Amino acid sequence: MSSPVLIVILGPTAIGKTAWAIEVAEHFQTEIISADSRQLFREMRIGVARPSEEELQRVPHHFIATTSIHEHVSAGTFAEQARTVMHALFEQHDVVVCAGGSMLYVDALLNGMDDLPGDPTVRANWVDAWKQHGVEWLAAELEMRDPDYHAQVDLHNPHRLIRALEICTITGKTFSSLRTAKHQPLPYQVIKIGVNAEREVIYDRINQRVLQMMEQGFVEEVKSLLPHQHLNALNTVGYKEIFEYLAGACTLNEAIERIQQHTRQFAKRQLTWWRRDEDIHWFSRDELHTKGMAFLREAIGR
Repeated sequence: MSSPVLIVILGPTAIGKTAWAIEVAEHFQTEIISADSRQLFREMRIGVARPSEEELQRVPHHFIATTSIHEHVSAGTFAEQARTVMHALFEQHDVVVCAGGSMLYVDALLNGMDDLPGDPTVRANWVDAWKQHGVEWLAAELEMRDPDYHAQVDLHNPHRLIRALEICTITGKTFSSLRTAKHQPLPYQVIKIGVNAEREVIYDRINQRVLQMMEQGFVEEVKSLLPHQHLNALNTVGYKEIFEYLAGACTLNEAIERIQQHTRQFAKRQLTWWRRDEDIHWFSRDELHTKGMAFLREAIGR
């Protein structure tokens, strides 16, 4: 092996990335960097499918429950901190594993992050428009101005929609085109492994995960966060729908169905994003223990 290797494990939500990342890390006797924009928050556990205590004890994880929901974390700040941790890990290991479901976080970690402009006045105008017309109107505006990013972003997250529209307004260019510039590539060999399954399998796993979250006490977790529901960290699938239920806007069954639907939509956007990357080596989740591990052993040499 001529250089240290970063193994990046990608795939749609609920596909089983966490379990396989742990298996890979144990095989290569290394540690895991989590590139999940919500699992890093201490106050969010059930709704973000945080690894269990047993899983965390099997392999050291980084960026799991390390930040408060009261702190602002962007893809850029995550990438800066994660690269510092990664460099330190490569002082001790030949291989490091990254497991990611957040497309922007993985992209920023691997390629660096553009220093994109901002304008408080422009942003305030888009915030006012959101409050007046709603998030679906924002999504429609983004689809007209930047259809590529519209196909990738969480359409239920007004903050990301507003940020993209702000940049489109300031620069006259699409947010997606400005984000494609590659900066500060990592000085390591990067092997990207994509985990996939038939759509029906993915959707069933998502539906079952949501039901399991409810059995684990997700509603009580969200109740404990009611005083903070205005925070951006909680403006995410799962928490938003239960907040609506607690406000009397829908029944619990309706909230569960919405979480399942919105999560399925997110998984579809994840796959759309990553299928454009020709460097990803795809394996079905049933092949991971055989073909996937054999591929890694051969590629890394042990």
